[in-house]
Amino acid sequence: MIYHVVPLDEWSTGPDRPYAPASLAEDGFVHCSPDEETTLAVVNAFYRDAPRPLLALVLDENRLAARCEWEAAAPTPPPGVAATTLFPHVFGPLDRDAVTHVLKVTWNEQGRATGLTAAD
Repeated sequence: MIYHVVPLDEWSTGPDRPYAPASLAEDGFVHCSPDEETTLAVVNAFYRDAPRPLLALVLDENRLAARCEWEAAAPTPPPGVAATTLFPHVFGPLDRDAVTHVLKVTWNEQGRATGLTAAD
């Protein structure tokens, strides 16, 4: 399983078609994370000011139509993530039927992501 972070409003748009975030057009792939711990580090590094609620899509990599490659972070991974960590990059839209479940990012009083829980 791999994880992709997305604001609820973005995920809810166009539920009848594959999800294609801005990073697909900008970077040529969809950024994903290999596990929950890395996902929380990514949220704290890049998504603290993103619209909330913030979700983590849990994807079955084998159910994606697009190619998924595991690559090193460029230039470096977020704080708290080992330099040797590889990140899954999906080179096409995310198929909604590849989403096994949706988790909600939980936050502490200091505005740091602390966990992922079942979305309502």
